[in-house]
Order: sequence, then structure tokens, then C-alpha cells
Amino acid sequence: MEEETFAKDVEAGISLGEDQVVYSSGYWTLPHLANLERRLARFPWPKTPELIWDLGGIQAVDTGGAWLLQRTLNALQQEGRRVVLRRLSPAQAELMRMVARSWAEGHISAPPAQPGRLERIGLLVWREGIQLQEALAFLGESVMTLLRTFARPRTLRLQALLKRLELDGYHSLPIIGLLLFLVGTVIAYQGAEQLRPLGADIFVVDLVGISMLREIAPLVTAIVIAGRSGAAYTAEIGTMNVTEELDALRTIGISPQELLVIPRIAALVIALPLLTVFGDLIGVLGGMLVAFGELGIRYTEFISRFREQIALRHYLIGIGKAPVFAIIIALVGCYQGFQVRGSVESVGRNTTTSVVQAIFLVIVFDALFSILLSWWKL
Repeated sequence: MEEETFAKDVEAGISLGEDQVVYSSGYWTLPHLANLERRLARFPWPKTPELIWDLGGIQAVDTGGAWLLQRTLNALQQEGRRVVLRRLSPAQAELMRMVARSWAEGHISAPPAQPGRLERIGLLVWREGIQLQEALAFLGESVMTLLRTFARPRTLRLQALLKRLELDGYHSLPIIGLLLFLVGTVIAYQGAEQLRPLGADIFVVDLVGISMLREIAPLVTAIVIAGRSGAAYTAEIGTMNVTEELDALRTIGISPQELLVIPRIAALVIALPLLTVFGDLIGVLGGMLVAFGELGIRYTEFISRFREQIALRHYLIGIGKAPVFAIIIALVGCYQGFQVRGSVESVGRNTTTSVVQAIFLVIVFDALFSILLSWWKL
């Protein structure tokens, strides 16, 4: 048989015979794969629909050689050719079958096409809808548990409530006092700068009193508690979720809502109005000190003006906002804790989300209060 030898290599070769049969010979093993790949890339394959490939001349083949054969075979088949392998030894046939199975299992499909804009919007709406559904379910469960607690006050865990009052209320006094003292001084100082040229120094009392009692004290206190206590709620409950403590509680018949959520809501509803009152006093005190130092308004004069001009409704409106803010902060913090999944990394991510959502909702509800009170001329 005469052959048109494409590559003469005593170690590994491939050639095309005059009968248009492809012949392989030599050692199709790992050390010779690079040379074989170059030869296969330039090999003049017959332009026939059926190709006969004679492997009888192969003296040795390993997994690398079988993989190269299988890759070449698949490429030829993808071109629409039918390839017939001839003179395979039983060992070679078994090795080729093994490589073919591995090739099929490890085949990497093309990456999916990027979704279009409308599809991305749909996926976003779907995800947000699922989150809204879960949030509403959590809210409903919390409300029902709270109603059962009102119906049976003995189920309220008093020790947990007192502990939360200490952590979220008493321990928050220094930071609340410092911030609102500074805010009161800033408001009074800026007001003095604007009122002094007009000869209306005394109106700094109205500015400090109304802004502090009605808006600044409840809002700043709620934001500080959202960053302090709301984040702590998420971290504590989230860690319990990761360590499967919540599942253990459910297994022994203890409701996580009764043990973890209700005491935190009750503690904040009690603590936040008290912290707001404390913030009112400290903020007005800071304004009083600046009014005396910058405008010469005596303390007795400041207090007398405060009692005459600051209506009780401003104080009550500020105090009335605090329980609403407390419920928002506690629910968001606990909900994000229950949403922690998988790892400690999720705890940090949900804690950040908890703080951002709580502060956002507090500001939104404060704006709604302002709009409604403006409509009611309060």
C-alpha cells in the first residue's frame, strides 16, 4: 500500500493513504501531544462524508492521546462527517469509551445570553415582590404574637424586657445626651447669627424649643437607636440563625417571636419616648447656654419665654412619634436577623441593610407626620 505520508515520525505519526484512509502510528502519549496537535491542525483531511481512521499502527496510547483523538473525532463529527475507527485494540477501545464519557460529562455549555432590559426589570420586580411578601408575613406574625401577648400578659418575658431596657435605654443615655446637646448648641448659635442683626434675639428661644421638641430630638434619637440597637438586633438574631439556635428553639416548642421579637419591640416602645424626653431637656439646655453666651439672654428669661411661647402640642407631637419609630426600628432589625442565610458574611450584610432601611423608614414616616400635621394645622 502506497501512502502519502503527511508526517514521518517514528514516535508518533499520522498519514493519509492513497485509498483516502487516515493512518495513525507510533506513540500517542503525553510527551508527544504538542507535536501531534500541530500536525493535526495542518492535516489535509479527505473531503468525503465518511472517513475511515485506522488506528492499528498505534503502539501505545495513554489518556492524553485518547483525549486528543476524541477531541479530533468530535470536531470532525461537528462538520457533519461520519468517522469510522478501525483496528482498535480492546484496551484502546475501552480507553476511548472512558474518555468519551468524561468528555460528555465535562462538556461546558456556552454562557447564557445576557437578559434584556425588560427581563431584568421583571426579575427585579419579582425579587422585590418576594421580599415584600416575606416582610408582610413577618409583620403579620409579629402582630398576632403581640396580640396574644396582650391577651395573656404572663407570656411576656419580663427578664428579657428588662435586659433590653438596660441595653437599649439606659446605656444609650450618654450618646443621646451628647449628640442632642451639640445639636441644640448648633441650632441656637446659627439662629443667633441670623436674629442678632434684626434685633430679634429673644426669638432664638422659639427656634430652639419648637425645632428641638417637635422634630430634632425624636428624629436624632431614633436614628441613633436604629444604628445602635437595630443593628444589634440583626446581628444577634442573625448569628442565632446561622448557628441553628432558632431551629433548636422551634424544636423544643419555644416561639422565636415570643422570645426575641416581642421583648425587643416592647423595650424600644418604652425606652425611645423616655430617651426623647431626655434629649429634649439636654438639647434645650445646650440652646440655653448658647443664648446666654452669644445673645446675653438670661436663664430665667429664656425659661419664661419658653413656657409662654412653646405650646404643649409640640412636645406631645415629638413624644407621639417616638413609639412609631421604635416599632419600625425593632421590626426591621428583627426581620433582617431572621433573613440571614448561610454564613457569617450574611450577618454583616443584613446588619448594614437593617440600619439603612430603618433610618430610611424613620425619615419617611417623619415626613408623613409633618405632612399630616400640616394638613390638620397642628
